[in-house]
Amino acid sequence: MTVTSTERTARPATCQMFETPLIERFSRIHPITPFVFWLPVYGYLGVRAARHDVGLLTGLGLVLVGLFLWTFAEYVLHRYVFHYVGPRLWQRRMHFVLHGVHHDFPQDADRLVMPLGASIPLGIAFYTLFRVVFGPVPADPLFIGFGLGYLVYDGTHYAIHHFRMSSRWGKWIKRHHMVHHHTGENARWGVSSPLWDWVFGTMGTSQAGKGS
Repeated sequence: MTVTSTERTARPATCQMFETPLIERFSRIHPITPFVFWLPVYGYLGVRAARHDVGLLTGLGLVLVGLFLWTFAEYVLHRYVFHYVGPRLWQRRMHFVLHGVHHDFPQDADRLVMPLGASIPLGIAFYTLFRVVFGPVPADPLFIGFGLGYLVYDGTHYAIHHFRMSSRWGKWIKRHHMVHHHTGENARWGVSSPLWDWVFGTMGTSQAGKGS
C-alpha cells in the first residue's frame, strides 16, 4: 500500500495532557524560559561566592565539578526516573507526563525543555543537597556548574529536535539522541554528553531511524 504525503503528516505534533486549561498552560514552556529564569540565579550565586572569598581558581574548579556532577545526574534522571514505568495506572500516567509525551510527540516545541514547575523544585533539592554534603560556601559554585550543565542539556535537547545541526559535534550528538528515540529507547541516556553511556556500556546500537 502506498502511503501518501498527507497520511505521513497527519499525525498531530502535540496533545492535550490536562483537562484544566491553567494546568495545561503551565505544562508548556517557551525554550528560552529556563535561561531567563536561571541565569540571574547563577549570577547571584557567583557574586555571593566572590564575597565569600572562594578564590578564582578554586571557584572555577568547583564549577567544573558541578558541571561533571550534572552529566551524571542527567544520565540517572533520564534512565531511571524519566523512563520508569510502574505497574499501576497512576505510575504510567506519571511517566507520560514526565517524559512519555516527549517520545510520543518529539517535535512538540513547547515540551522540549523542563517546565519551571519541575526545574525549580529539583534545583532547590540539589542545592540543599550540595549545602548539606559540601557546606554552604562550596555549594554556590558547585550549583552554578551544575545549573549551567542543566541549561546546556535543555538547549542541546531543543536544538537536536528543532535546529539543523551542521557542525561535526552537532551532527554526532543529534544522531546519538536519535538512536535513543528510534531503537527501543533502552540506550544512549545522555542527551548533552555521551560520557556515562560509555562508562556504563549503554551506547546500544549505532543504527537510528530516519527523521528528527
